[in-house]
Amino acid sequence: MNARVNIKLPADGWEARPHQEKLWDYLVGGGKRAVAVWHRRAGKDEVLLHYSAYAAMRRRANYWHMLPEFGMARRAIWDSVNPHTGRKRIDEAFPQAIRASTRDNDMQIKFINGSTWSCVGSDSVTHGGGIGSSTAGIVFSEYALANPSAWGYYRPILEENDGWACFISTPRGRNHLLTTFQHAQRTPGWFAEILTAGDTGALSHAALAEALSEYIALYGEDAGRAMYESELMCSFTASVLGSFYAIEMRHVREEGRISEEVVADPARPVDRYWDLGIGDDTSIWFAQSNGAQLYVLDHVATSGRSLEGWRDEIERRHNEHGWKHGTDWVPHDAKVKELGSGRTRVETMLALGLKPQMVPWATIDDGINAVRRMLPLCAFHPRCEEGGISALEQYRREWDDDKKAFRASAVHDWTSHPADAARYMAMSWRPAPLRVVKAPKLDGWRIPPPGEVRQRRGIIL
Repeated sequence: MNARVNIKLPADGWEARPHQEKLWDYLVGGGKRAVAVWHRRAGKDEVLLHYSAYAAMRRRANYWHMLPEFGMARRAIWDSVNPHTGRKRIDEAFPQAIRASTRDNDMQIKFINGSTWSCVGSDSVTHGGGIGSSTAGIVFSEYALANPSAWGYYRPILEENDGWACFISTPRGRNHLLTTFQHAQRTPGWFAEILTAGDTGALSHAALAEALSEYIALYGEDAGRAMYESELMCSFTASVLGSFYAIEMRHVREEGRISEEVVADPARPVDRYWDLGIGDDTSIWFAQSNGAQLYVLDHVATSGRSLEGWRDEIERRHNEHGWKHGTDWVPHDAKVKELGSGRTRVETMLALGLKPQMVPWATIDDGINAVRRMLPLCAFHPRCEEGGISALEQYRREWDDDKKAFRASAVHDWTSHPADAARYMAMSWRPAPLRVVKAPKLDGWRIPPPGEVRQRRGIIL
């Protein structure tokens, strides 16, 4: 029995800890939208697993616990064991007495009243793995690392079903988790809360000191402290561990280069930089050269859209903002013939009235270095924030737990396609050359003449 809200839980004996009670009370009181930015080991998933059990027994429907990747959902939730009790986390939240069946391969539990609860990944959902499914409750766990498109897919379904959604995570830079939290803060009916390790008291001072020491030993002084600030102090400004562009993107924000004043010149073309990924994943940056600076005006990324659909979307955005059409920069794999049509994507784009041009070839490392040189010259419109700027901030190297070092390769997740498109932008765009203006001459003198000439000719300036 919960101490504050007199509701019997499916898992007998579980009780919310003091710092968890505010969120628990909100949910069982009928709350529909919650953003909980809690420190690591504060029990975010614990609360939502038990609430999902309560919700599933109260209302017959489908419920999801969503991690950024399907494999992560298995490791972090389905197979996870509580070290304090030695029991699997799902067994604590969903005891056998309320289950009708358990499907390990699908990571799904069916309850005796017909409800289902499943572990899913936002990577598979946004590729069509969950399209058509109806759900009445979703937990977006580790939302800072998830594909932000997942919420766009399922928000209409939850609204139609009068369902609920909870976003729980620790920060990973100033990305879509922050914008979602800020939206929750200013929107009536939403729950928004940040809890650091200092707020909850869940970890002693000795445990926090040990954690900081461990992070520094693993990742080095600067990265270790950044990890500590992010994981335990819930800092949105700490650098993302292993980020390729952490320094450059921090300067973009500190120097105020994300601004509504970044507006295109209607007389000059706006170019588009494409990443045509495997299958139908596509990411496009819209940008205009402005002297030695690049105005990055918009970004869009999604899957499940044909080139015809992209042509229409591009036309819509250009008409909406009054942009002049420019060049479509595409990678070399756009020359590969597609099965079925027998045409290359370049040929299809030409037939649709687009203006494709091949990106100069370069290695991935060369492209990353090109982005690092480009970013100090970029100014972004705020419409690039979610999915664009946040992807550049989170595009990061893989961490090898065995070797305790970063791999050379990048993590392949939702950030990959926007980051690849940014590489193509950096390799294609060149700042306009400075105009060389010859100084006017008078009687063979430069104006003003050199100092020694002024002295010799008695000129006083």
